[in-house]
Amino acid sequence: MVLKAVIIEDEKHGRETLKSMLEEFCKDVQVIAMAGSVEEAVKVLSIYSPDIVFLDIELQSGVGFDVLNQIKEPSFEVIFTTAFEKYAIKAIKFSSLDYLLKPIDLDELQEAVEKARTRMDTNIYREQLDTLMESISQGNIRPEKICLATTAGMEFIAIDDIIACKANGSYTSFILEDNNNLLVSKHLKEYENLLSEHQFMRVHNSHLINLKKVKKYIKSDGGYLIMSNDLQVNISSRKKDDLIEAMKRL
Repeated sequence: MVLKAVIIEDEKHGRETLKSMLEEFCKDVQVIAMAGSVEEAVKVLSIYSPDIVFLDIELQSGVGFDVLNQIKEPSFEVIFTTAFEKYAIKAIKFSSLDYLLKPIDLDELQEAVEKARTRMDTNIYREQLDTLMESISQGNIRPEKICLATTAGMEFIAIDDIIACKANGSYTSFILEDNNNLLVSKHLKEYENLLSEHQFMRVHNSHLINLKKVKKYIKSDGGYLIMSNDLQVNISSRKKDDLIEAMKRL
């Protein structure tokens, strides 16, 4: 099945480069239209019915999210593109949506296209997009929910319901208020970066904790924490002073 694609990018060179990459290396993708501004993009998307839209986050006439705000119930997959690691990228990561950093890496492009092709649950995708748009429209750089891709599918979790995250090899285990655990195929470092502004702290090589869920700090036995669900978490000796300071600021 050929996927119909629209490229929305304000730089002509960027549009042509991405089009060439798709034509040469993604043979099952057909670029049916391109646009260079918010106004042009809205017009193009009202005429065509693409399967995928490659949407530049920062356009000279606005931002890519302005395009989505003007499309009622978009029926296409969105792959964001950007040259900048800014707060919008964080919001996209919280929603587990795809984005490509410029200059676009070929392997990442092919992977993003394949994920768009094989996505089965459109309702989940719509919720991911809605979560992102809610955060962006409110100028909220601290989303209330995070979307986690597990082996069973996508889970939307309230950040305040997370007690701790535990490293499990190349996976991360999320320990939740209801005593459920979710296993996600990303390194703990990924979530340390995402959740640092939500009062989460890496207190040990294997544990990232929600500081608001700390019940007790025990000094004996090298120092450890008792979390709200009675989970015991060891503290790295080099993190103790930082932890105490962080707890004072709560």
